[in-house]
Amino acid sequence: MQANTPNQDQSSIPSTIADQNLTTDSTSIAATAPGQFRVIRRNGKVTAFDGEKISVAMTKAFLAVEGGNAAASNRIHEIVKNLTELVVNALTRRIPDGGTFHIEDIQDQVELALMRGGHQKISRSYVIYRDEHAKARALEQEQTQSEEVSITSSIKVTMEDGSTQPLDIQRLHAVVTEACEGLQDVDAQAIITDTERNLFDGVPHKDVARMLVMSARTLIEKQPDYCYAASRLLLDDLRTEALSFVFDQPRSATQAEITTQYGDYFGAYIHKAISLELLDPRLADYDLELLGKELDASRDHKFAYLGLQTLYDRYFIHHEDIRFELPQAFFMRVSMGLAINEINLE
Repeated sequence: MQANTPNQDQSSIPSTIADQNLTTDSTSIAATAPGQFRVIRRNGKVTAFDGEKISVAMTKAFLAVEGGNAAASNRIHEIVKNLTELVVNALTRRIPDGGTFHIEDIQDQVELALMRGGHQKISRSYVIYRDEHAKARALEQEQTQSEEVSITSSIKVTMEDGSTQPLDIQRLHAVVTEACEGLQDVDAQAIITDTERNLFDGVPHKDVARMLVMSARTLIEKQPDYCYAASRLLLDDLRTEALSFVFDQPRSATQAEITTQYGDYFGAYIHKAISLELLDPRLADYDLELLGKELDASRDHKFAYLGLQTLYDRYFIHHEDIRFELPQAFFMRVSMGLAINEINLE
């Protein structure tokens, strides 16, 4: 038995929480049901298409130009009704059996209908309205991103010696952007966002690079080209590991930076490996400076993730589980070994 509530129309509200959920679910179902028209909002959410919202938007545009008194004008209502029909027909005639359109496409059609109907002042007002809102959204997004960067940059990373220092967020962004360069449908921000979500204060410095690789790997199923982004991020981790070991001090390099450092690294790497008795001392008889200048760092970007990971796990020389051989150095070292008995080594 339900208690009566004075002065309240029971039929006008859901009687239980379940009814409220049912109402919400019905709206969601309508937005995804086959044969229906749907709208992709700017935030990516899909909602059911409602032509009445077009009428409301155009009415506001007319009132902004002609004043609030025009709200009672039958002429305005008739014009808006006709223009709304034109917009709806333009959107749906190519997909009569249902489909999806973006919110921007709807607004483009509204703008076009106003212009074709000879309502230039209204159209101009509508264009200005769209532009102002676009700027406001861009500003809001910029502020949100700045806040995210501020929060992330407050994170401290733990170095190998136990000391802590602020996360170099600028380098993180630069490395990911560089890794995605030239790859179609690969979003650097998606990798950064996923990585930042997993960062925590005091995270080991070496784990940051590995988080970037893992974030890129999770996206390979959505877009295969992420395998190249993952490979390039793994390469950045490898460069830090190799350069730091060869030069006996913490050292890293972006892909752009290694272009001018590969030669110096190559000579130091050969001598380091010989000193550890990992390479034949006769390799030092080569003109290492000349060979180093022939190394093309850009070729490191030709690896897909699995290929580079296999080289890293099975073939690159290492000392106490530290890999200090970069891809082009590896191939040059193999070539040098094959040619070691030649009279003219170079």
